Amino acid sequence: MSASDCPSYEPPPEFSGLGQVLGSAITEDPATGETTLKLGFSMSKIGGRSTVSAPGATVDSAVSDGTKLSLRGLLHYLWDQAELTRWHPGFAGKRSWATVRRHLLRAAGSIVARGSALRARLYIPELFSVEQRDAISARRMSQWAYAVAAPGKPQQLMLMIAEVKEIVPARYSYKAIVKHVPDQAFAIGEQLYRRLGRCFAAELALWSATECVHLVVIATFGISAAGIPTIAELSLMPTTPQWLPVEDAFDQQLTDRLVGDARSFVKGLRYNLPRLHPMAQATLTDTEPAAYMLFVMSPGLSNEQSGQLLGEFVPPGKSAPWLWRPPSEVMPPLPARASAHSAQR
Repeated sequence: MSASDCPSYEPPPEFSGLGQVLGSAITEDPATGETTLKLGFSMSKIGGRSTVSAPGATVDSAVSDGTKLSLRGLLHYLWDQAELTRWHPGFAGKRSWATVRRHLLRAAGSIVARGSALRARLYIPELFSVEQRDAISARRMSQWAYAVAAPGKPQQLMLMIAEVKEIVPARYSYKAIVKHVPDQAFAIGEQLYRRLGRCFAAELALWSATECVHLVVIATFGISAAGIPTIAELSLMPTTPQWLPVEDAFDQQLTDRLVGDARSFVKGLRYNLPRLHPMAQATLTDTEPAAYMLFVMSPGLSNEQSGQLLGEFVPPGKSAPWLWRPPSEVMPPLPARASAHSAQR
């Protein structure tokens, strides 16, 4: 493992949801640089069923035991591989949607899923320009042609990663409108729409309450015979203005504090883990002599339960990690950053 102040430093996978899926749902080949993913959701559709990939819950045990990636797990893996979970004060003002898109597409370039290149099925909206409207639309439709429904055949689905602008009732059923695609809404079935509020209550509440929060959607979708993109399954992920993922208001408060204090860190992501399962929300990489894990315990856990669960991460005899138990206590002081001399060294 690299030193924590090295740009290539990676926190131990067992401190986040990556540890559960690495080597089972995610197989990396060092010789070729290719990564093979086992997906726990369908990339084709028969009929009109639409489903929602719930945070902290899964559709079957094959997903929850880490042998297959949920939609959220795939989004988290791509975010990790694109290094969008990393932050350094020098990144301030330099992480736009164009940057996010470029890094995600690059990360997907060496990934294989269901026997084919993930990149070919991945749609991430490019920055919209009125002057380039026709060219952008032509490129989009060319990519979407793969997912057009054909009579009597299973419909192949595309993957989309985008920023949600709004999810609202349409003249008939419901629709999602995403940023940078102002001329085309995505249809959502009534069942899927009604499940959104139950499955993503925390994410939607955070997005609604805080204007600066981005809401990222990952979805599978197909193109109907009438040419309308229709979402089959989706998952949601809030992020800060710097596109750093956050789970709830407490995680956002910690992340905003780290950014505001000009700290260097790596965000931890949950992948397939349930919400109450503890993980390191962030790992400080500007501390000495080693990186420092930061834990925010769920308000749903008692002190005894959180202590028992943390025992999985911190063996007896090791120093206690940084731990915050909101809302019953204020955020503790952050671990001190390395001295200027140590940082230069």
